[in-house]
Amino acid sequence: MSTGARGGGGGGGGAGGNPVPGLGTPRLHLRVTDSTNNRARELAAAGAAHGTLVTASEQTAGRGRQGRGWAAPPGRALLCSMVIRGPGALLSLAAGVAVAEVVGPDALVKWPNDVLLAGRKVAGILVEGRPQDGWAVVGVGVNVAVRHTDFPPELRDTAGTLGLGPEAIEPTLSRLLDELGRWLPASAEAVLEAIRRRDALRGQTVTWTGGRGRAIGIDDRGRLLLDTDDGRRALDSGEVHLLAHRGAEPARELQGD
Repeated sequence: MSTGARGGGGGGGGAGGNPVPGLGTPRLHLRVTDSTNNRARELAAAGAAHGTLVTASEQTAGRGRQGRGWAAPPGRALLCSMVIRGPGALLSLAAGVAVAEVVGPDALVKWPNDVLLAGRKVAGILVEGRPQDGWAVVGVGVNVAVRHTDFPPELRDTAGTLGLGPEAIEPTLSRLLDELGRWLPASAEAVLEAIRRRDALRGQTVTWTGGRGRAIGIDDRGRLLLDTDDGRRALDSGEVHLLAHRGAEPARELQGD
């Protein structure tokens, strides 16, 4: 269970307002929790409003895609999850673009929404929800102030950090809320154009469960397009790995809850 909870106001300070009024409000900040996504899902199921935000200084059981675990030193990563009502079909990609905008102009998105800087993973997103009930939760994790020595040895060749201090976490959150407010309601065309500009996989040989091929882009449904020995294929879910990193793929990856 969560400990050290305090209810809070909006999504942090910093210049500029959020394009979507109320995004990040109300905010529940937890000093320690198992997973911000778990808390946000509970709030969503109980009727929490669109934009409700859960943040934490530390997670004890953070989860990523494919059931992976992830941990970061207390107070050195941005850990947050937001309730989204009426999620769009490209929610995951839109969140990936928003996080990449925060990381910087050189950030790339590894489909569906890992964010890379200089080839290292600095952020990840985990989207969960109940479409039949009209809600989703977007969990975001960003290595804002994690030091290289904080990573376990098996991740030091693949994980990255923004290299900032702990005081940068709240301003980073404020920027993230601004970008989410900009990209979550954006048109499908705008999201797809942005994700294609930041596509980390295009032209790369990748593997996935049961297959291998060369990534050739993102289609209009947000699927990853691949050329394989058996022809063109489109993936709409799942995990892909760059062939060059196969066998060195981290056992635990940064994801956004």
